[in-house]
This record gives sequence, C-alpha cells and structure tokens, in this order.
Amino acid sequence: MVTARFDLTTPLGRKRADTDLMWTDHGFLRAAYQNFHWISPEMARANQPSPKHVARYAEMGFKTIINLRGESPTGYFALEQEACAAHGVALVNAPLGSREAPPKARLHRAREIFETIAYPALMHCKSGADRAGLMAVLYLHFRKGVPIEDARTQLSIKYLHMKAGKTGMLDFFFETYLEDAKTAPMAFLQWVDEVYDPEDLKARFHASWWGNVLVDKVLQRE
Repeated sequence: MVTARFDLTTPLGRKRADTDLMWTDHGFLRAAYQNFHWISPEMARANQPSPKHVARYAEMGFKTIINLRGESPTGYFALEQEACAAHGVALVNAPLGSREAPPKARLHRAREIFETIAYPALMHCKSGADRAGLMAVLYLHFRKGVPIEDARTQLSIKYLHMKAGKTGMLDFFFETYLEDAKTAPMAFLQWVDEVYDPEDLKARFHASWWGNVLVDKVLQRE
C-alpha cells in the first residue's frame, strides 16, 4: 500500500518517505539503537527498521521480517517494503495493537505465521517494546512450547515495555489467562477460543487502569 505522496519512483516521493521515516515516525531516535534482541537462535525482535537496518539484517542472514505495525500508506512502510524486496527478505504484515485486547483471529494468525515462515526471522513494531513483546510471548509458546508463565518475560522493562500505562493491557491479557487456568486448567488456545472475551477483558482493564503520561504522551506509542 503506497500512496502517490510516498511514490519512491519520484525524487519528491522518496524525499517525503525519508522525512516521514526519520522525523514523523521518530526514526532519528532509532538510528543508533534498534532495541534488537535474540529470542532464540532463529528469531529476533527489534524496533522499526530503516532501509539500512533491513540491509544489515539481510547480511546477518534473516529470511523473513514480520511487521507488526501492518501495511500502511506511510513513508516508513514504503521504504521497508522496498528494502525487503531489494534484499530478498520476505515481508509479512501482521498488525497487532499495543493497547487493545488481542483479537482471537490475530492470535491464531500468529501461530500460523510461526508455522509457515522461513527462518531466521525478525519481528518488529515501532519501538520493539509492546507489540514485539506480545508476539515474542506467542512465538515462544506456539513455536518453542514455553509455558505462558515463563514466556511472558518478553514483556518487560528490559525491552522498554511499561506495564503501568495503557500498554499494560498486554500483561493483563496473559495474567487473566493464567488466573483462569488456575481454576480450570486448559491450554492457552483453548482458553482463547472458549473463555476469552476481548470486550470484557478490555472493560475490566480500563476499570482498574490509572494511566501513565510517559508512555502515552512522551513516547507516543501507537
């Protein structure tokens, strides 16, 4: 999805795309720090890559990049799509939210992705903190068989994830599963399909949430 505004075949479109990536999307903050971490020998996580970062990841041997921000009519997406194609890296668009109760279909889609992509692979969102953390938990559970209790450490301050703000929805999601499973033990996806109610979870989370200006205003998380 590329708009005329970010048409990379024109000098003006490319200039606008570069500006969008660097300034509108805060790429200047990611120039020196990619929040890059290996989850396993075949999977890594990071923040939004620039074309130079995509080239570097291709040199490191990555075969797939999972874009958790999804396809969008933006300069940063146009540049990432172009760079992946130029370096022979498959780009998988799998949008997730950092402040919403994860939709059931997207949880199933995550498992499908892990079963079908070429490895080594890298997943990213904007900051590499929240959506990448959610997907990392799912990767460890679905692909590696790690219990949710242990896998959820991928959502931590080590990766710049902050539980106190609205992004704490992701922590609350996994915590709710673990609490429910104490009463009625069941597999994670069974709980997702048979017990989990995204709207109810969202309502209960917001009823107890007290907010965090740092996460929502200063860091401008999506």
